[in-house]
Amino acid sequence: MTPLHLSFYSAFALSSLGLAFHRTHLISALLCLESMMLSMYVALSMWPVQMQSPSATLLPIFMLTFSACEAGTGLALLVASTRTHGSDHLHNFNLLQC
Repeated sequence: MTPLHLSFYSAFALSSLGLAFHRTHLISALLCLESMMLSMYVALSMWPVQMQSPSATLLPIFMLTFSACEAGTGLALLVASTRTHGSDHLHNFNLLQC
C-alpha cells in the first residue's frame, strides 16, 4: 500500500469515526460527511494518475457537483432546524413528530 492510499483510507476512516462518535451537533455531522466526500474526491481524481491513464475521467467532477449539492442541502436543513428548534443539537430532533 502506497502512502497516498494510506492517507485516503485514513482520512475516510477518521471522518467516518467522527460521524459515528461525535454526533452532538448537526454541523459536526455535516463536516464529517463533507470530509468523507472530499477524501473520496481526491482518491478518484488521483486514480487516473496512479493507473497512468492518458485521459482524466468525469467521475470526480460529478462527485464534486453532488458534494456541493449535499453541502447546500445540509446547510439549508441546519438553518431550518435552528430556526424551528432553537439549536442544532441532534438530541432535540424527534423524527416521529410531524
